[in-house]
Amino acid sequence: MNKAFQKIDAQATSLRIKEKVIPRRDGLKYLFPSILVGMPTFIKIFLSMLLSMTGFGRQEFQTPNYSGVIEIRSLNGKQFEINTKLSPLLKPYEIDVRNLVQAQLIRGSVDVNILIKQHGNARAMTVNTELAKHYYQAMMQIADELQLEKKDILSTLMRMPEIVSASSDVLDVADWEEVGMAVQQACEALMAQRRQEGVMLTKHIRHNIETIARLANEVDPLEKSRIPRLRDKLLQAVQEHSNGLPADANRLEQEIIFYVEKLDINEERNRLRHHCLYFNELMAEEGLHKGKKLGFLLQEIGREINTLGSKANDVGIQKLVVAMKDELEQAKEQLLNAL
Repeated sequence: MNKAFQKIDAQATSLRIKEKVIPRRDGLKYLFPSILVGMPTFIKIFLSMLLSMTGFGRQEFQTPNYSGVIEIRSLNGKQFEINTKLSPLLKPYEIDVRNLVQAQLIRGSVDVNILIKQHGNARAMTVNTELAKHYYQAMMQIADELQLEKKDILSTLMRMPEIVSASSDVLDVADWEEVGMAVQQACEALMAQRRQEGVMLTKHIRHNIETIARLANEVDPLEKSRIPRLRDKLLQAVQEHSNGLPADANRLEQEIIFYVEKLDINEERNRLRHHCLYFNELMAEEGLHKGKKLGFLLQEIGREINTLGSKANDVGIQKLVVAMKDELEQAKEQLLNAL
């Protein structure tokens, strides 16, 4: 399976793509692949699979001045929620990091952790000489008044607050470009895990829906014997409670027909089959995020199953309804983690 995904990734990166432009706070722009053009058949099959919302991506990076590591975790969530833990050097670029991650991950509860370390030759320092002179004069005055020795003043002076500081506390544009590319690569690694989990999600959910459709078809032979049995049961009840009095046959027939029509389940069975077919069609559609739409359709399937169970009035059909509900709950649980 991993080799198959590597083949898909290699083919996808070699395709011509349209680019989606996302503005940045400093006026520059980032380009993101949005629509694959001229997709081969196996790429379309890949896009028809569900994606999981859980995953993990890690990417190390190296620039002339900095090195660091990026870790991104994603869990299931109704919307896109992101929590960032960034190095102080990246604070001015926090919005850009959010845009980068959201453009690729789309949905889920996401944690982003970026740690950056400066190289030794990148630690340019500045000395606040004016403040140092102020500290020096105050130290000398205190030493004269208290008659203290005046040695090692320089080492003490350099440790005073705000005397020595880094010359820059923000990444320059060139370094940020490297970090931004590393964020994209970490997102791509996370998406690779999402695709792998999505294969299993797709398999399990399709099995659940196919089982529901099969159980719905098993209702047919039970339905053929259910209506005559209900009719005989009603006639027997009328005879038991009539105390031998004659009944109007036409009126009795009308009441039985009215009662039987209220218990008719043909419409529910047909809608249930239609929903199952439509669910498979949605699963086969191209697109990366369709979990919400499938979730709404599962709700409709659940309504038809419940109505079928309440109107069936048959032990055999009730057993099938219980089995369908079990498959439905499994599908709902799996779909909670689908993108």
